Amino acid sequence: MVEALRNPRLHGFGTTVFAQMSALAQKTGAVNLGQGFPDTDGPREVAEVAAHAVLNGPNQYPPLPGQPGLRLAVAEHQERFYGLTYDPDSEVLITAGATEAIAGAMFALCDHEDEVITFEPSYDSYSASIAMAGATKKPVLLAAPDYPLDMDAFRAALSDKSRVILLNTPHNPTGKVFTRAELEQIAEVAIERDLVVVSDDVYQHMVFDGEHIPIASLPGMRERTISIGSAGKTFSFTGWKVGWLTAPADLRNAVMTAKQFLTFVNAAPLQPAVEVGLRLGDEYFHGLRDELLAKRDRLQRGLAAAGFDVLHTQGTYFLTCDIRGVAERNNLPNTSIEFCLALPEAAGVVAVPSEVFYSTKEAGRHLIRFAFCKRDDVLDEAIRRLSVLA
Repeated sequence: MVEALRNPRLHGFGTTVFAQMSALAQKTGAVNLGQGFPDTDGPREVAEVAAHAVLNGPNQYPPLPGQPGLRLAVAEHQERFYGLTYDPDSEVLITAGATEAIAGAMFALCDHEDEVITFEPSYDSYSASIAMAGATKKPVLLAAPDYPLDMDAFRAALSDKSRVILLNTPHNPTGKVFTRAELEQIAEVAIERDLVVVSDDVYQHMVFDGEHIPIASLPGMRERTISIGSAGKTFSFTGWKVGWLTAPADLRNAVMTAKQFLTFVNAAPLQPAVEVGLRLGDEYFHGLRDELLAKRDRLQRGLAAAGFDVLHTQGTYFLTCDIRGVAERNNLPNTSIEFCLALPEAAGVVAVPSEVFYSTKEAGRHLIRFAFCKRDDVLDEAIRRLSVLA
């Protein structure tokens, strides 16, 4: 039989944990607070534009960089919220979700001797994209429960092979929002070492404590930063897979070179809809934040009442818990993967084991992640079921 997986760079990367846990939820009838997607659709006025476009066009290939109207809307968004100006014709690229933007950046910027600095725990596609690019990941641990930036560890991860800093703020899975002081320290290193920063900003409108500061807005950073956004996250249409990036022309063009051989182009009838979404009034973006903040607090109270040690989240739509107390009281496994596999039977709820987000597994061995971007009645049912663990 032909060996299916020949590329050694992909060894160790199986089906993502998110798909595995969603399948477990479906199999067991558990409430799925694992995979991070909302269970309601986004603004109707945005969906109506997409529906009209499917019936009336455009439905053929859009321009490689994306439709001009959406590129302009992305540029306007960056200026409106962060005072960053980009040329929509040469400094904006529409991508098949933020995941393609990240992968395209790794493929375009990295070679087999290059190293990419990441902050862990980190979203699992980072490791895969870096591996497929032939580069090496150099993780810097953000230690629970407060996840501060350890500058000594950051500098220790650097070498003459360092090429890219891959930043995520607000940060998945921890919910950490990097402070201005931390971003200034990262920027200082990037300038000093002449590194490119790829900044995954997909949760930029979901900040509950502090503020989202794009690292591209700091002195000397616009010219070396690729900033990535997501319509899926911002407008709760995750299945549309429409993302974007803003960057200086040379970096934008480098990623576009890789993108054209990945998806080429994507989502022609959805791009006009995202354009409308990006031009929604401030009440939409404030409302998104306020609604998710209320959901965070709702689930946090329920988890605490069930006996979990809940770590504070400043942004995103995820809560992390230390399971050790609950596990001991209920005679459940005290490591995150085994705990999450047992949780559907014990309480009828699915979560994600945080150790999959770490290179050093021990750092996340006792942590699990819940998603709170769900209807209130779903959260309440999960809380009711988890109460048996109290």
